[in-house]
Amino acid sequence: MSNTRLLIYSILVIAVITGSVHGVANFLNLTDLYPESVEYWFYIVNDLSLIYIIIPFFFIEIIRYGVIKKLGKDVILDSIANVITFGAFIVIEYILALFAIVKVYYWLHYNFSLPHLPLNIVTVIGAILLADFAYYWDHRTMHRIGLGWATHTVHHSSEHFNMSVAYRFGPLDAVFPILFSLPIVMLGFDPILILAAEIFVQVFQTLLHTEIIGKLPKPIEKIFNTPSHHRVHHGSNRQYWDKNYAGILIIWDKLLGTFEPEVEKVRYGISEPLNSVNPIKVFFHGLSRLGSKLLQTKGVVNKFKVLIKPPDWTPSK
Repeated sequence: MSNTRLLIYSILVIAVITGSVHGVANFLNLTDLYPESVEYWFYIVNDLSLIYIIIPFFFIEIIRYGVIKKLGKDVILDSIANVITFGAFIVIEYILALFAIVKVYYWLHYNFSLPHLPLNIVTVIGAILLADFAYYWDHRTMHRIGLGWATHTVHHSSEHFNMSVAYRFGPLDAVFPILFSLPIVMLGFDPILILAAEIFVQVFQTLLHTEIIGKLPKPIEKIFNTPSHHRVHHGSNRQYWDKNYAGILIIWDKLLGTFEPEVEKVRYGISEPLNSVNPIKVFFHGLSRLGSKLLQTKGVVNKFKVLIKPPDWTPSK
């Protein structure tokens, strides 16, 4: 699909969602929700899901590994490394939130925004849809430019696929989403609502990291991202590269030409295997490899292209 068509489709998606939210919210004159209530329910769905869904499901996966005789030292150490990278990611994210994200979001919200939207069920749904679409493009960008892949390759470097892999983050994974969230803030949505919607998309994504669930009923597979679709995304099989970027709705991939169904058995990992469960090496290996490539590349222009071109780009001789 050409870049022009991608741009047109993306603008149309944003315009339709935003226009619908502004129009419906104003036309129906819905009762506004209390911010405290919205924050409470997002807290239940986002934060507490770790306790009542994710951790229990991970233990089920561990039991499954034992039953199929794949519960080895490598799986345990890989899972520990995943949790440690998540801890590092959270530290970076909190620092960004304290010193940059919230302040920048609110500055744009009050100075460069469409008319502010009320807080009601329509705007909550609209924020989630836009956060999901922004996630698609954030995710696609991290796969398709060198600097993005240097951080996102951490998530893909595990040769296993379970709930702990969902928490395997790279050093800059908290930075890239900011670039795609700022435009949503400028559309009139409350910054805190946007942040909560983004976390909701991430929580949904977490639930997709499992081999226990096969393919779901066709109507669900056609509309939503599922474990089957996301297994494809983590595949090192050549036909699975750079496919199924979606967060919640797989329709973004189908609309923008990046959908691939799960057919061939998925082999997890990356084309240049990491072969390590050392948390420090796991967390920094992408940036380390990018640094080596920059040192080996001659010329300032070419070095810059290494950062913004696809990860497999090399200067023509």
